[in-house]
Order: sequence, then C-alpha cells, then structure tokens
Amino acid sequence: MESMSVRNWPVNKTSSKPLCGDDDAHLDPGIAADQWLAALPQSAGILYFENGNLSVVAGNRRFLDALVRYRQRTAGKVQEADEWVGRIADFLASGNDALSFEMGRDGKLGPEYFMCTLGRLPADGEDGHKILLTITDRTTERAIEKNLRRELLSDGLTALPNRTGFGEEIDDRLRNNAWPEHAQFGIIAIDLSRFSRVNESLGPMAGDELLITVAKRLKSGLRQGDVLARIGGNDFAIFARLNNGLSDALHIVQRIKEALSSPIRLSGLQIRVDCAIGCALSINLEEDPDDVVRKAQAAVKIAKRSGKVEIYRNGVLKEAQRRFSIESRLRDALAQGGLALAYQPLIHLQTGEITGFEALARWDDDELGRVPPTEFIAVAEESGLITSLGRWAAYEAAQALSRWDAKFGQVIPVGVNVNLSPIQMARDDVASMFEEALRYSGVTGNRLTAELTESAIIADPDKARKLLFALKDLQMPIAMDDFGTGFSNLASLHSLPIDILKIDRSFVSTMLEDRDKAVIVRTILSLAESLNLRVTAEGIETQDLAHALQKMGCWQGQGYHFARPMSENDAYDYWRARWNFETI
Repeated sequence: MESMSVRNWPVNKTSSKPLCGDDDAHLDPGIAADQWLAALPQSAGILYFENGNLSVVAGNRRFLDALVRYRQRTAGKVQEADEWVGRIADFLASGNDALSFEMGRDGKLGPEYFMCTLGRLPADGEDGHKILLTITDRTTERAIEKNLRRELLSDGLTALPNRTGFGEEIDDRLRNNAWPEHAQFGIIAIDLSRFSRVNESLGPMAGDELLITVAKRLKSGLRQGDVLARIGGNDFAIFARLNNGLSDALHIVQRIKEALSSPIRLSGLQIRVDCAIGCALSINLEEDPDDVVRKAQAAVKIAKRSGKVEIYRNGVLKEAQRRFSIESRLRDALAQGGLALAYQPLIHLQTGEITGFEALARWDDDELGRVPPTEFIAVAEESGLITSLGRWAAYEAAQALSRWDAKFGQVIPVGVNVNLSPIQMARDDVASMFEEALRYSGVTGNRLTAELTESAIIADPDKARKLLFALKDLQMPIAMDDFGTGFSNLASLHSLPIDILKIDRSFVSTMLEDRDKAVIVRTILSLAESLNLRVTAEGIETQDLAHALQKMGCWQGQGYHFARPMSENDAYDYWRARWNFETI
C-alpha cells in the first residue's frame, strides 16, 4: 500500500499482518487485520504509536478515505495532528484499556461531529503500541438533538423562547456578557387582558394571530441584549439589562405601551390590546433569575387588579407563595373533609328566640394553622375552588339540619343560612346544587336560606333574576347580605324575590356613636317595611346595640353579644338550652 504521510501519520505496509496470534483459538489467525476492519460498520483503523510518531497499520475503506480527506484538509497545518498525538499519548499513559471522546469540526455544510473510541491492542513484542481507532459520524444525531432542543425551549406559535428557554437565555447572558459595576437586570411581565374573549368570540385562530402580532410588536421595541419570551398562554416576559435601575425599566414599559397603543386588525375588526404590566428588579447579578421572574409575575397579578404598572415590593412574593400553599392545601382539605362549618345564632330581637343559624366555613390546617375565612375564600374564588367549597357548605348545612332533627326526634323550628359567592353564582348551577342538598338531606326548602351580596346581582342581573326565581321554586328564603355597601336601588329590590335585608356590620357596630350611621340604619328599616321585607342586623356586640335595634323595630340580629360561631354539636346544645328555657 502506498505510504500516505500526514505529518507523523504514514500508512505502514504491514497492514496485511493477522490481527491475532495463534493462541487465539476463537479467531481465525489467517484473517488479516484489514479483513476484520472491513466488517465494521464505522470507520476503523489500527494505529501504531512509537516515540511520539503515529502511523497507520491498517484501515477499512471508510477510514482510509477519511484519512485522505483529512490529509487534504490539514495540509500545512500541524495543530490537529498534534492534538491526535497528544490524545493518544495521554491515553497510553493513563493505563486505561479504552477511551471515548467526541470531536467536532467545521464541514462544508456546517458543523460535523464524530464519536471517537481508542482501544489497546497487543503489541506482539514490538517497542511501540497498537491502538484500534473507531470513528462514528454523529452529525445527524446532533442535528436532531439540536432541533428537538429548539422545540423544547421555544414557543411553536411565536418562535419566542418559552419559560424554560427564557431561563436558559437569561443564564447565558448573565454568564457570558460583560456587565458594568452596579448593573442590575430586571424582568417585565406582561399579561394580555381579555384575551379569552377574543378566543371565545372570534375563535382560536384569531387568538393565535393576536399573539403573533403582539409578539412582533413587543420584539420591535426591544433594545439590543433584551430577551422577549412567551412564558404562558397570554403571558410574555422581557429580560432587560438595567444600567440605571428602575428608570431603565420604566423606559422599557413606555416602549411596550407605545408598541401596543395602535389597534390590531383581526377578522375585519379593530382590536385594542390592553395589558397588565409588572416589574421586578434584581438585587444584584447573583440573584436567582427564577426568583425575579416569580416576583414579576406576582407584581403583574396586582397590576391586573389595580390597572396600573406595578413594581414588585418586598413581601409580595411571600404573599403569593402563601396563596399558592393555601390553594394546594385547600384542594386537599376539600377532598379529605378537612373543613368544618361553624354556626352563629340568629336571634329574634323582639322575643329573644333562636330563629336559625348562619353557616360559616372554618379551616384549621395541620401545616398552615388556623386560616381566616377572608383569606381562604379569596383564594378559592381566584383559583376556582369556590364551586367545590360552596357545594360542600350547602350539602353540609342541610345535613346538619337533618342530624339536629334526628337528635330532637322531630323537625326543630330553626333554619340555616348559606352564603353564595358571586363567582359560584356565575360558574355553577346553584339551583341544582340546593335541590340536591335538600333532596339528600330530606330537609324542606323553607329551612335553608340563600345569602347573596348586592355585587352578585349587579354583575349579571338577568342570570341573578333567573336563579332567585329558581330558588323560590324550591321554597327557599333569600337574603341580601351586606346591604347598604353596594349599588342596589328600589327598583331592583321591588322586582326581585328577596325576603330579607341584612344590614352590614359597618353601619350597625358604630351607630350609637355615629349619628349618620344611625340614620342609614333607620332608613334601611323604613325601606324594608315599605317593601314588606324583614331585616337582620349584623355585628351586634353590646346589649345597648341590641336594645336600640329592638326599639327601631329590627326583626333579627346576630353578633358576639349573643354568641360567637360554634360547632354543630354546640349549636344544637345552644338552641336546646334556649328552647327549654323559652318553653318553661
């Protein structure tokens, strides 16, 4: 075979020497090395290394063709040949039997990648070393891996980085870019408002078109080095280098607003895009970017409520984390019976008898401790768990009445009030819920009162009207809770089948010291009388308040003056003790 010298890489003319000795019984000693190598599917050759010189003993066609191309490509260049000699020398010095490594190079069509494996061969008493070298082309596999990684890290609709890709882009810029002293980075979170309405009214394709257009507009307003990503359905985020702290962030916010200021045309309609924007600034470049992203998302949630650009404040993330913990634990509590109803007595102010109880949800969690209703109900409404919570409360209240009847041996003359959330009214079939609760418990509808707020009626008057009449078909009384704090008018009260007005505690608790509050209470009582409605006063904390409301003609009251909310068994005992006293 003709010698092909590539620096210290000549082809040795002993290539026809058998690969194994006579003592290898399982191999045919008559088969030459090049015949064994030809059977291998990848490029393979036998190298001979002695005193820093490297030569080729044998090779299959793929290997020899690659050697020719290698010689042509590296003509006049010694660096790559030196790298091979160095790798083999290190391998031999290590004492290992095999070594695998990947090498890359720039090919005519782009980067090429090869998996190389070195293995020791018997030297047959020679001074040098024989090495088996196999080379497997991994360019296609690496290209597939690159495409899969691109899909994993990018959003298929907008071609922007997704949440995972956003994190990697941030890490890359923090690690590889030169940052001036005292520089910060910031995350600006953007939530498109009313995006779901576009999907519902124009269809998902219009929604996709809107997202693509918004992405293009946001990208057009970026500075060099900023990163835009789509991190959720209608959520975008921008990573920005901030040399001047908050002023740089606000400048970017202004550019975002300008980019989205003009309407977007969709399906022949002009759509104006509104968005909520929240910002979070890093303390320093060492801060975890994921934490800053979460802070920005916490700020954008506040921005959705306030309608203003919000900058993250210390403590907001802890509040968000607590809300998340409450949501997770509440979901488990609803599934495992971890909540309880407490019952606060409703007292007839003229006779002192117990007319019923208001059912109030209470939650003592093993990890969170006692969670106030104002906190977990707000989380339930935000997360959608309010439907499950409301259904549980209605069924449990009806069952409690059934158990009290069973204890007493006959139907007891009390009812239970159950609160309805406006969100539950909008999302759930409330009439069906109460019908099931009454049917499963065997309780009649006149003993279960539905309490709803003015805001629930105002949010969707037509739906509220249908619901109230459906509840009246079940013979259920209806109470308007927190009356006086909303926007109800005489016309709505007159046209709706409402039986009871509940005066909010904010008017009752201070009416003896505040003349204006007393006037409001008298006005509500007069209004109720003219409309043939009964009135319940909340927040009665003292005997004087109870007497004053009694003189005004108020029908019913509740508050700590009479009793705090109590367990089901305590509520029954409380009623039984009062009932025995009244009947003596």
